[in-house]
Amino acid sequence: MPDADTTTATPAGRNRLVSGPGLLLVWLYGVMVVGAVSRSAFQISTEFDRAPLAYSLSAVAALAYAFITYSLVRGGETARKAALVCCAAELAGVLAVGTWTLLRPESFPDTTVWSQFGLGYLFIPVILPITGMLWLRKR
Repeated sequence: MPDADTTTATPAGRNRLVSGPGLLLVWLYGVMVVGAVSRSAFQISTEFDRAPLAYSLSAVAALAYAFITYSLVRGGETARKAALVCCAAELAGVLAVGTWTLLRPESFPDTTVWSQFGLGYLFIPVILPITGMLWLRKR
């Protein structure tokens, strides 16, 4: 049975994932949702033909961030497992795209959220899924 100070039960009986440091994770993921959605929506609607791969990958990042944010807020064991899997997929995406943008920069005429491991976002895209997985594994 979880310690009372690490998990809070919701009225529906689900364990909350947003207590303590989890609240900071939700906040950071929420900021990343807004940033990635705004960036990709603008770029896809105004200049998609310039860099379709980069802009599509930014939209994928936005979807991952939104799903993880939702899962953290929803709480419960199923949501925790789903968020953990999505954080792992997010990290794989950041590492793959980050490596790709360093090795073949000509493939990306414009940057993505995950370019150069999230350099344009202060490396938060590579740090956040690692932190999220550590938090979710402890829960």
